[in-house]
Formats: sequence, structure tokens, C-alpha cells
Amino acid sequence: MARRRSQFKPFPLADILQKVMKKQGIPLTTGDPYLRRVWNEAVGDGIAAQTAPENIKRGTLFVKVSSSVWIHHLQFLKKEILQRFNELYGKGTVRELHLSIGVIAAPVRQGETVAPTDKITGLNARDKRLMKESLATVSDPELQEILRRVMTRAISRRRFLEKRKDR
Repeated sequence: MARRRSQFKPFPLADILQKVMKKQGIPLTTGDPYLRRVWNEAVGDGIAAQTAPENIKRGTLFVKVSSSVWIHHLQFLKKEILQRFNELYGKGTVRELHLSIGVIAAPVRQGETVAPTDKITGLNARDKRLMKESLATVSDPELQEILRRVMTRAISRRRFLEKRKDR
């Protein structure tokens, strides 16, 4: 009998990049900054740290939540959250709140910076040149910086593992 091929389902690149960046401690803010600001003001700092609004479609506000426990907790607060959100958003079009589990990026507070990756060793001149050439094609400076940090950490980690393997 012929061996059956496994059903490989590719993952969206955005999900993979978001997981890698979270693992590396690199903050990633996505979506509409105004929506995020209004959401944070409507729910407060405690809930905002565990949630991330994605978008509004057909009167439904889609929100990613860090865990099922938080979804359960927010189910009881839906009515108050929607009322407060509509007061602040000013449009009054949000009628429903859709909560789903997702990866929540750590919020970056004003004045707080991410640890620089320049202190990470293991990059030689060739690596830096190749990274610079690769990143030159990216026009968004914020994305360029994020990719530079991810590439630096990946190369450094690979070099570290190679040295450890040689021992």
C-alpha cells in the first residue's frame, strides 16, 4: 500500500513572525493605533494588557485575548465594555464583541526601549553587509528595524549553537 502524504497546512507568515518576536521579547504593535488607544481607555490597563483589538467589521469588534480564562471573565463585562467603547469611539456602530484566543504583544510604555541587539556577539562583517543589503529592499523603517533585530538574533543563536556543537 502506498504511503499517504501528510497534509501540510502552511501557517500565515504574520503568525510565525509574531510568535518569534514575542519569544525574543520584541514588541509588536499591529492594527489601528486609534482603535487600540480607545480600547485601552475603555477597558483600563489591567484588561488592556491581556487583550488586543484587531478590527471592526459589520458592527462587530474583534478582540484577541491572552487566555480562555480572560475570555470567560470578559463575557460577564461585555455589555459595559461595549457601552464604554461606543461612548469613546464616537460612532456607536459596535453592537457585538467577538473574543478569541491569540498572541498578545507586550505593550511598550512611553520612554521604554527594547534592549539593543548590537551588544549580541557573533556577527562578522559579512553578516552585517548581507543584512544591510537584504534590509535595503524594505521601505518601512519600523519593519526594517524589527527584521534587523530578528535576523541578528537568529544569526547569533545559530553561531552559538554551532560553537556548542563543536565542543
